[in-house]
Amino acid sequence: MATFFTELDEDLEEFIGNQGMFFVATAPAEGRINLSPKGMDCLRCIDSRTIGYMDMTGSGNETAAHLYENGRMTMMLCSFGPKPQILRLYGKGRSVYRQDAEWAGLASRFEIVTGARQIVLLEIESIQTSCGYAVPRYEFVEHRETLKKSSAHMGEAELANYRQTHNLESIDGQPTGLREQVRQEG
Repeated sequence: MATFFTELDEDLEEFIGNQGMFFVATAPAEGRINLSPKGMDCLRCIDSRTIGYMDMTGSGNETAAHLYENGRMTMMLCSFGPKPQILRLYGKGRSVYRQDAEWAGLASRFEIVTGARQIVLLEIESIQTSCGYAVPRYEFVEHRETLKKSSAHMGEAELANYRQTHNLESIDGQPTGLREQVRQEG
């Protein structure tokens, strides 16, 4: 049976901290729904109503485009361990970029690695837990280092060029909000 909460408590924060991956879902008014798996120990509880993750430069930037348009976002974490549970966080999301005033305070909570593109924040409106009885058990082995290594090999200058070429629009042609940040960098 589903249980709803209005804010994170210690038990929910502990559950979040124990998960090796999570999923982010966003959708534009028109176009493709995006569902992205995330890992690399990049998720942090900011306060009882805010959660955020360090977003790395990647092949696309769908989440940022959808948040720029309408802010709707859901995060889901589920236990693959002995105690089943699913946690969904619903709310309004937004991207925080290096040029933004709040970047420094937020960034201090994360490991900043080459390729860090933005911090994605979710202002939580509703929280739901459910049983997770149908979620299979898996054993966590390790976080992949491939993206970190690739980003370090490219370096910040090449990554900035990559973002200008590949991350300014969604696959549906919607702006990500990164274009304004690129202008500020240049």
